[in-house]
Amino acid sequence: MRILALAILTIATFLTAKPTLAQTYSPDYPVCLQVYQGWRDYYFECAYTSLAQCNMSASGRAAQCIINPYYAGAKASPGRRDRRHRRVD
Repeated sequence: MRILALAILTIATFLTAKPTLAQTYSPDYPVCLQVYQGWRDYYFECAYTSLAQCNMSASGRAAQCIINPYYAGAKASPGRRDRRHRRVD
């Protein structure tokens, strides 16, 4: 009986567990700050809306600003297209 209860508990735990985010870059901001802590140890802070804002934060630190390759961007509404009509003779 204990084995059955343990099996049900284990299955329920695996089915209800949420996956963790393993993404280095946040898709919410267009610019990230890469901060170096050692020779091979660094992390990213993706919380900047412009390179100028990021550069101010990186000033005096072992860090550099990079463009976020995974930036989702603002969804633009589909505007009116200009269609050029050709005149057929």
